[in-house]
Amino acid sequence: MELLLPSGGYHRLKSFQLAQLVYDITVHFVELYIPKESRTCDQMVQAARSGVQNIAEGSVDAATSVKLELNLYNVARASLEELKLDYQDYLRQHGEKLWSKDEFLYTEFVSRRISCKKEFKEFIAWAEQRFFGSSSTVPHKSVLVANGAVLLIDTAGYFLKRQIQSKANMFAENGGFAERMCDVRKQKRKK
Repeated sequence: MELLLPSGGYHRLKSFQLAQLVYDITVHFVELYIPKESRTCDQMVQAARSGVQNIAEGSVDAATSVKLELNLYNVARASLEELKLDYQDYLRQHGEKLWSKDEFLYTEFVSRRISCKKEFKEFIAWAEQRFFGSSSTVPHKSVLVANGAVLLIDTAGYFLKRQIQSKANMFAENGGFAERMCDVRKQKRKK
C-alpha cells in the first residue's frame, strides 16, 4: 500500500487548462476594457489567478490531504464564479446581454470546444467579421470576449465540479491519509 497518493499533474487537468486560458483572456481584457484605476481591474485578474493557482495547489496537496485538495478545488470554483459575475456585470453595465443557450453565437462557441488562446482569437475574429463586418468597433469585440469568457468559466466550473465529486467518492471508498498511515504502520509491524 502506498502512503502518498499520486499528486501534481495539474497541467493535464482540463479544469486547469481552461482556468489558465480564462486567466490569460482576463489579463488582456482588463488591459483593453477596464479603467486602470478601477478596483474591478485588479479584482478580475486576482479572481482569475486564484482559480488557476488553487487548482494547482489542490492537485499537489492531493498526496496527503483529500480535505485540502477538495477545499482548494472549491476555492478555485468560487474564484471563477466571482470572475464570471464581473464579466456579467460588464455586459449589463454596457447595455449588452449574456448569450442564451438558444443563440447562434452561444452554440457556435460551444461547438468549437475552444481550449487555447489561438482558438479563442479565431472565434472572436470570425464572429466580428460575420456579425459586425469590417467596420467592427471595440465595444462589439469586448462583448464577444466577455461572453466567451463566461462560457469558458462555466466549462472550467463543470470540470471542477466533476473533480470534486470524483475525489469525494474516492475518499468515501478508500479513506484518507491518516487511515493509510495506520494501515502502512500495521503492515510494517506484521513483517
